[in-house]
Amino acid sequence: MPTSSSGLRAAALAASLAVLFVAGCSGSGDKEKDTGSSGGKDLASQTLDWQKCPAPSEAEGGGPAPSPLPGGTNWECSFMDAPLDYADPDGETIEIALIRATALDQNNRIGSLIFNFGGPGGSGVATLPPASADYAGLRTRYDLVSFDPRGVGRSVPVECQDDKQLDAYFASDSTPDDPAEVTAFTDNLKSFAGACEKNSGGELPHVGTVNAARDMDLMRQVLGDAKLYYFGISYGTELGGVYAHLFPKNVGRAVFDAVVDPTKDSQQGSLGQAKGFQLALDNFAKNCVDRGDECLLPGSTVKEVEDGIIQLQQRLDKKPIPGSGDRMLTQSQATNGIAQALYSKEYWELLEQGLDEADGGDGALLLALSDAMNGRSDDGHYSNIQAANAAINCVDSKDRYSLDRTKAELPEFRKASAVFGDYLGWGLMGCTEWPVPGQWTHPDVSAPGSAPIVVIGNTGDPATPYEGARAMVNALGKGVGIELTYRGEGHGAYNSNSACVKKAVNAYLLEGKAPASGTVCS
Repeated sequence: MPTSSSGLRAAALAASLAVLFVAGCSGSGDKEKDTGSSGGKDLASQTLDWQKCPAPSEAEGGGPAPSPLPGGTNWECSFMDAPLDYADPDGETIEIALIRATALDQNNRIGSLIFNFGGPGGSGVATLPPASADYAGLRTRYDLVSFDPRGVGRSVPVECQDDKQLDAYFASDSTPDDPAEVTAFTDNLKSFAGACEKNSGGELPHVGTVNAARDMDLMRQVLGDAKLYYFGISYGTELGGVYAHLFPKNVGRAVFDAVVDPTKDSQQGSLGQAKGFQLALDNFAKNCVDRGDECLLPGSTVKEVEDGIIQLQQRLDKKPIPGSGDRMLTQSQATNGIAQALYSKEYWELLEQGLDEADGGDGALLLALSDAMNGRSDDGHYSNIQAANAAINCVDSKDRYSLDRTKAELPEFRKASAVFGDYLGWGLMGCTEWPVPGQWTHPDVSAPGSAPIVVIGNTGDPATPYEGARAMVNALGKGVGIELTYRGEGHGAYNSNSACVKKAVNAYLLEGKAPASGTVCS
């Protein structure tokens, strides 16, 4: 089947959508606080060999090499050696991929500002260049640095299924309705976990958040900074919180944006996402209703608009529709695509168009949105973002949900969201078949003695609900977390075009002037 014009446009947009920060739930390593250094003595003194960056690897998402920065400066890439197992710091090492853009004002340079854009499983090496315009003001006094955390991209990537298998996996029914569908669902989980163990079994115990935090402390030393300067987004806030807990005395200036609630277990976190995505969908539907005949979707109330979406899901559950090429749009992919578009108000127009076209039998745009979430490029290759996401989440979280327990949780999820409840409720079983045990129920981010950390909550955030920011501030401890509220839509605040948020964050990172806790921006 030929790709429709909307499908071609959607494929082009998928690359930019993939830059949106994907929130995860909550590896291994000891839980004790560590105010010293990470890694062996020789690793801390290693010298990085910075070279012009190549094109991203397939695991990072592919595509062209990053274009030079304004003014002609090239992006530089390197690898840092780190212990595979921090319990044996002088044993086997792995390579952690890094990228940087050097500071414009070298005379007043503060140090390196390290970014983690979320996931878990997102490639910082691939994400920083296209996202860098949002952070250009910070480059005046910082080298902008990001990395592929262990298990991600070019940093010993977790490998599970091949492209053809992943097409089938992501198209499969993730909200089973009868015993046969339940069996198929659990079989798919077993097959995916088994492929991860077969292809990356030796790495799986070592790819979690604690080890990524230790990698960041080693990175701090190798980059020559006495303190860590850090900007964490989405899951990057959880990683930053774990770092602050392990190395409170090493925290310099840090910002957490789109905050993961560190106090919730996997069920509570997923239920919070169901409510968060439902809130974002309500706001999207209200915008549609307020625009009257300009909106492409039927319905004169929020409920009527959302009922139309639910009816589309039900039809797709019974019979998928053409997507692009020979691929069909299934119910699971449609729900995934809807969620992807709710990460940013900028993409509400795409969501409206995609829903309208799917209602008419063309699923190309919703399929492209789903592909962006899953890391599928327009040439059919997948990055390893979902493989890494599963590996990191499952070595972090102890939770292993049985079928009976999952079914018992579904009514609460359905009450939270008729559109996303089943999808996220069944997702509780994502680690059930995982071959490596998890570490915690939720991470410890208490960080007494840390420098202040600016914690930004967005009232309309679907993926990391607003309440998580207050929970992070409280968990960090008295005098550490500084709460900043953004009243807006989308996932994250700094890149939302809020001059207030950007001014507050820049003043802290560039000048050390922290905003008053409780500051509200719009």
